Amino acid sequence: MRLILFDIDGTLLWTDGVGRRAIQGALVAEAGVAGPIDHYRFDGKTDPQIVTDLLTLAGHPGAADPVLVANVCRRYLALLEDELASAGPTTHLLPGVAALLAALEPHEARGRALVGLLTGNLAPGAALKLRAAGVDPARFAVGAYGSDSGRRADLPAIAVRRTAERLGHHIAGRDIVIVGDTPADVACGGPIGATTLAVATGYYDVPALRAAGATHAFPSLADTAAVLAVLLE
Repeated sequence: MRLILFDIDGTLLWTDGVGRRAIQGALVAEAGVAGPIDHYRFDGKTDPQIVTDLLTLAGHPGAADPVLVANVCRRYLALLEDELASAGPTTHLLPGVAALLAALEPHEARGRALVGLLTGNLAPGAALKLRAAGVDPARFAVGAYGSDSGRRADLPAIAVRRTAERLGHHIAGRDIVIVGDTPADVACGGPIGATTLAVATGYYDVPALRAAGATHAFPSLADTAAVLAVLLE
């Protein structure tokens, strides 16, 4: 069996700045500052890391306070829901995603694959974004989220543990594929020996993703047959 773990933002879907606006509003509401948010890179990071980084860059004395970070994250989720509801159809699946998820279903039914999420999003935020893009979050059997750890490097091991709990047996790294759009997605697969499939639908092109060490790199997920071959090889 293959365990296939998808990142969300820039890999499965695009929100057109909705998350950034929600985090900015939450930081201002809870901490009074948003730091250099206009120039800060969100991709490849967890939501708690983003909040902590921006508070630190703003020189806020509570940047390391877990209570303040939790309050900002809680406010962010409420604002994210509002933003997604008011933004209209700006959140959308990226090319090839719907076809790929559909193509994986028969392999999941036969026990050849288990499809999950590995994302820096807080779990409730991940669900909100997926629903806004027309995907039922329950479609993913397992997941590891920014709400599990603020360190993205911790998330693969969490996903593997949850998969073992679900299946009753361990899945080795050689049978795990992490799909993402940033060097951080590629890097987090290394400690567990996972294959990494990087996709250039975020802010990094194929050469940059290959240079980061991706096992495979594609311009997008649009070539269903080629991507499926890598996922199930």
